[in-house]
Amino acid sequence: MLFKTYGYAVNGINAIKIIIETNIIPGINFSIVGLPDSAVKESQQRIQAALKNINYRIPGKQITINMAPADIRKEGSAYDLTIAIGILAASEQITADKAENAVIMGELALDGTLRPIKGALPIAITAKKDGFQKFFLPAENANEAAIVEGLEIYPVEHIKQLIDYLNNKNNIEPLKINVQELFLKKINDYDFDFSDVKGQQNIKRALEIAAAGGHNVILIGPPGAGKTMLSKRLPSILPPLTLEEALETTKIHSVAGKTEKTTGLITHRPFRSPHHTISDVALVGGGNHPQPGEISLAHNGVLFLDELPEFKRTVLEVLRQPLEDRIVTISRAKFSVQYPASFMLVASMNPCPCGYYNHPDKECVCTPSMIQKYLSKISGPLMDRIDLHVEVVPVNFDELSSKHLPAESSKEIRERVIKARNIQTKRFSKIEGIYCNAQMRSKEIKEYCELDEAGMKILKTAMEKLQLSARAYDRILKVARTIADLDESENIKVSHIAEAVHYRSLDRQNWGN
Repeated sequence: MLFKTYGYAVNGINAIKIIIETNIIPGINFSIVGLPDSAVKESQQRIQAALKNINYRIPGKQITINMAPADIRKEGSAYDLTIAIGILAASEQITADKAENAVIMGELALDGTLRPIKGALPIAITAKKDGFQKFFLPAENANEAAIVEGLEIYPVEHIKQLIDYLNNKNNIEPLKINVQELFLKKINDYDFDFSDVKGQQNIKRALEIAAAGGHNVILIGPPGAGKTMLSKRLPSILPPLTLEEALETTKIHSVAGKTEKTTGLITHRPFRSPHHTISDVALVGGGNHPQPGEISLAHNGVLFLDELPEFKRTVLEVLRQPLEDRIVTISRAKFSVQYPASFMLVASMNPCPCGYYNHPDKECVCTPSMIQKYLSKISGPLMDRIDLHVEVVPVNFDELSSKHLPAESSKEIRERVIKARNIQTKRFSKIEGIYCNAQMRSKEIKEYCELDEAGMKILKTAMEKLQLSARAYDRILKVARTIADLDESENIKVSHIAEAVHYRSLDRQNWGN
């Protein structure tokens, strides 16, 4: 007898329908065809043990399982449950009428318990588009898949539970989640707040500009000045994720198997902070079975690189293309996958090996050549791609100990950021792929960043004295446009240009001279 079950293969952050045809005829053989990898081929042993432990069996006949389309490689153990139900239905050990218009996926433990799979959300989204009505999957993935409306999600903890449901011996209630309620409930919950930060008004201002325009920023200062503390609070002033952004972000984390089991939906902008020993593949993504890297996991959020010069040069250089294109393409001989990588880069670093170059009180013990060697670990092209260079100075005792100096909360700063972003949303409403000032291309810069004569004079002086590149010129204009938006000014004024130039004053050529 021939029976068809349905699963999905994940490619990048999208899913492709896989038809699993199980055919049983007289004879003795078990074969899986259709380009399966080792994990799929090993499913026979897992299925055999799981079925035996619940008093079912793989029939001693010729069983052929074809996974179509046959030219797409099938990877992983997520097809265990799909194949097992196909074998039981084809051998007429169960009634499978309820499984005919359903997606069935899950990894089997030897006792029949279901283990979670990766990519449940993109599978659910594509299954709905393909017209499926039901999705049976491990209970740990159910919250994630239930985000998709219009598809019934059935959480299954054990294969016996699903078999009894198909045989009409018990009932599994589909999981329902109010996505809007879940999304709005957690959207403003943050562990860190700018009200905790004493002093550092200029740094807060720089981070507000970065958040308002989606700009990359680097903080340079001595140890203990507050670089990491300030960076961790940046997500709390970024505009809230839209539901569309939340779904896209959750899809990436779902493919990587990093979603929260309790909620499923990611409601906060990601904040990824990899250690400086990370490899270039782990940062950008890839591997034998390509997975999203840290830059894709930071999509729609923040990638924080603490102690930037300590990262390997090759690791930092792979950032250059994603920072420009906001997408990562991982190519192999037989296939290629794309992952989105639209993130804000926030980096911090000491100004020299000892950490005290330009310190107001402590003396630096490094020689000029040591300082230059340390800073040259960061290439000019990478530094060019960072819009704001901000010097962080230590907070004095009076500011630290004062209980009367009020500090703005993240909520207050965020309101100004949202206003500026709304101006940009309106400005770029008819331009596809641009949502904030940092994403402007040459055409948009020319149209929206016009300067008067005084502004051009200041910019020309800065370009000549700081020896800035053409890319730095563009980035100064983008930052000036953001500062103007925060001031709700239609035109870029001299003060806006002057402040934007100030945030380029820590260009690499300035240090060590």
